[in-house]
Formats: sequence, structure tokens, C-alpha cells
Amino acid sequence: MIKLKNISKSFEDIKALDNVTLDIEEASVFGLIGTNGAGKSTLLRIMSGILKPESGCAEIDGKNVFENPEIKSEFFFIPDEAYFFKNSTPKTIADYYASVYKNFDMKKFEEMLSVFSLGMKRKISTFSKGMKKQLSVILAICSNTKYIYCDETFDGLDPVMRQAVKSLFASEMDLRGLTPIIASHNLRELEDICENIGYLHKGGVLLSRNLTDLKLNICKIQIVPSEGRDVSAAFSSFRAYKHETRGLLHTLTLQASIEEVEAAAKASSPIFYEILPLSLEEIFISEAETAGYSISKLVS
Repeated sequence: MIKLKNISKSFEDIKALDNVTLDIEEASVFGLIGTNGAGKSTLLRIMSGILKPESGCAEIDGKNVFENPEIKSEFFFIPDEAYFFKNSTPKTIADYYASVYKNFDMKKFEEMLSVFSLGMKRKISTFSKGMKKQLSVILAICSNTKYIYCDETFDGLDPVMRQAVKSLFASEMDLRGLTPIIASHNLRELEDICENIGYLHKGGVLLSRNLTDLKLNICKIQIVPSEGRDVSAAFSSFRAYKHETRGLLHTLTLQASIEEVEAAAKASSPIFYEILPLSLEEIFISEAETAGYSISKLVS
């Protein structure tokens, strides 16, 4: 398990992280969400032992990460802008990582490189941004670490390749209990893969919840009431995050389970009603506003 305890970090007069505390469970995908400048990259670098926090610490299985080479072998960090040695090829960079990670699987690396159509001896400097991201993911997978930290890893990948990478992560989770931690500013990018979500806002943790639990407590319904019926009164026992009206059609986002909302809808004898799926973006906006933050304009 990864534990982040009261981590703070500043760069001159800019507070990048402010007392961040998070627990990240094993063998599940953790999504680290936040707008640009929220502190995601800084937090990943502290989790990697690249930066030292001013206060607090990052631990893996109870051991402090900073200046601890042994525990650093448990994770692979894919930065937003990957660095490769000058004039290196996939083969030379794989040889390097094989010297760093004792469980690096060279055979698997060669097989995956072929599947992704990346030349073993081609200079990486000739690769596109997307190809470099693919190579970074392959190196991470083949290093056979317990954790993979991904900083905006899906940027630069086309839709097909994004799904391929997500499938790779899912396969490795089933095979050996891999734990990917994926930082992104794009909620929509992660809602089909993440089980747990942490939202960073202005250097602090705004929310940290299990996605399934979030979905169980928020419900969205479209309803056309019978003549003379008051929609607000029908759902007055629930907190309404949002109530929109378009002609006779009312759309409500409520703090309640599907079963509770459906029972209230049926009791009002409507002309029509339908329970709608909620996007991760809608869930987070609702939860954030419950916590006293209005972030509708910040979530992308």
C-alpha cells in the first residue's frame, strides 16, 4: 500500500502541495485528477523520491521512499515528457532498464515492441510523441514493478492506442496484481478504468473516494410529471444537486440511490421517467459542491 502523509511542498512563493494525505490500495487503478497546476506532477515526483517534501512523507509498504533505492525498485514512473538517452534505441534503453530492474522481462519487451510496431534498433529521437509514450508504457510493463506511476500518459495517444494501453494495465492487474496510479486533468479519460479517485485542487485533496461508492449515492433522472404534479415536491426528501427544466421535461441529479429515486418517481405517477447514467465529471462536480466547492468551470 502507498501512504501519503501530510505532504506539503512549495516552489518559492507557490504552494504546490498543502498537507496532502492519501491512501492508495493495491491491485486497483487509482486516478489522480486535477486541473493543470493542481499539484499532480509534483505529488508523483514526491511519490517517486525525485523531490523531497518540506513536511510529511510518502511511504510504500511502511517504508519511506525518499533516498531509499530498495523501495524505488517497486515502482516505475512514466513522466509527462519521457527522457531517453541521446542516440538511444529501444534495445539500448531496454538494456539500461534491465540493469536497474532485476525482474525486467526482455523477451516480453521484444514481443510487445513487435505488436506495437516499434523498431528495436530505430533511434528513439525519430519517434513521434505518441510512439515515445507507447515505448514508455512497454518499458514500465516489462519492468514488472508493483506500481506504475503515469503522468498524463494518455496525452499524445490516439483513441485506439489509449484503449490498448488500458487493456494492458487491466491484463497486468489480473496477471500479477499491478497497481497503476494515473494522473490526468481529464476526467472523461479515466472513468472507464479507475476504481478509486483522488481529486487535487489548489494543492490539496478535495475528494478521495471509491468510484462505485460515489455512483451508488448519486442518481440522475429525467421525468415528465402528470398534470398538476410538482416535481420538486415528489423528490423533496432528497438533496437536489441540480434541477433543469426543458419544456415539460425535468432533469434532476439527486443524492440518493437508484432504488430510492425510482420509488419516489413511481409514487408521483409520471407520464414518463428514466434513470440516466452519471459521468465521472457529474459525480465529482456534485460531490465537490457538497464539500463547499463550486468547480463546475474547472473540471474538463
